[in-house]
Amino acid sequence: MNVNKVVLAYSGGLDTSVIIKWLIEKYDCEVIAFIANLGQAEDLKAIEQKAIRTGAIKAIVEDVREEFVRDYIFPAIKANAVYEGTYLLGTSLARPLIAKKQIEAAQREGAGAVSHGATGKGNDQVRFELTYSALSPSVRIIAPWREWEFDSRSDLIEYAKKHGIPVPVTKAKPYSCDANLFHISYEGGMLEDPWASYPEDMFTLTVSPEAAPDKPVFVEIEFEKGIPVAIDGKRLSPYQLLSELNKAGGENGIGRVDVVENRYIGIKSRGVYETPGGTILHIAHRAVESVTMDREVMHLRDSLIPKFAESVYYGYWFSPEMKMLQSAIDSSQENVTGTARLKLYKGNCIVVGRKSPVSLYRPEIVTFEKGEAFNQQDAGGFIRINALRLKSQGR
Repeated sequence: MNVNKVVLAYSGGLDTSVIIKWLIEKYDCEVIAFIANLGQAEDLKAIEQKAIRTGAIKAIVEDVREEFVRDYIFPAIKANAVYEGTYLLGTSLARPLIAKKQIEAAQREGAGAVSHGATGKGNDQVRFELTYSALSPSVRIIAPWREWEFDSRSDLIEYAKKHGIPVPVTKAKPYSCDANLFHISYEGGMLEDPWASYPEDMFTLTVSPEAAPDKPVFVEIEFEKGIPVAIDGKRLSPYQLLSELNKAGGENGIGRVDVVENRYIGIKSRGVYETPGGTILHIAHRAVESVTMDREVMHLRDSLIPKFAESVYYGYWFSPEMKMLQSAIDSSQENVTGTARLKLYKGNCIVVGRKSPVSLYRPEIVTFEKGEAFNQQDAGGFIRINALRLKSQGR
């Protein structure tokens, strides 16, 4: 099938830089580089110019930072979404948004195909392509890593040098990074040995806990229906709020994790992540929920967290099951309004207070002091009724 024009999800890194040249050679087509501004703190103008120099006929830079936080990160925070107990899904949440904007760009530009730089071993290929399929079922998808002759990133470096393409990695330091407003991830190179320690100079968002200030920082985060809206009483846009917390978390060494995770395709891989602001929000949200959520609603919602996180990780953001899960999560958050106070100190984010105008916490009931709100003798009958089946088993 002939391809007239391809919209490539472009980052300016090794893989996608090589892909521009390879697509032109392989398909004799025009390439449009699509660059999403996800808050990755990079020189996007330079990346745009690099795409043009490498052979793209056009480079589209789109600022999606507010949309990313509002429509992807905050829903994940509402769901307390954590994959395999550790990973806050920074890359997983970004991919469906990039792919959605890519499809929109392809429709505007009259392109018959879209492409990405994800490898045939990873999760991102699934996330991109499931989104493409959900939003534009007839679009042609080109996945170079599953087609071309290259077997490794070392091969790509040689190809790039041959064609005069600058590369941000070397054979001596070949780990790859993926950055956005929510996190930065590191994979590959020396990190492929799960026993090897990572180099301290690798990190860019956080100081090491040892180098963090000796004095703790206190921060108050306000939520409305599960959505963070203010820091220390100051209301901020989603992008501004997360940016502020990234700064505070980074300065105090918060949000580093080193994990071996199960990829969707069945491979175990090691990743190191920095998610400073996201870690703070996750802990703060749980704190507000603790005083505002009904017990059974909380436990039922908690049972959905692994499925929600798995669906995001696997790439099913635009799926019927995700729509259903998000509806359930939204319903559970109707009463989650209040403020969490946290202490940030040397890599730790510690809850030191929580309050809410709709709190279900009743001091007059829970107190150890004398009170009329709770008759302790009632507990005897409660226990006896619940013990009936255990007595039957015991006999």
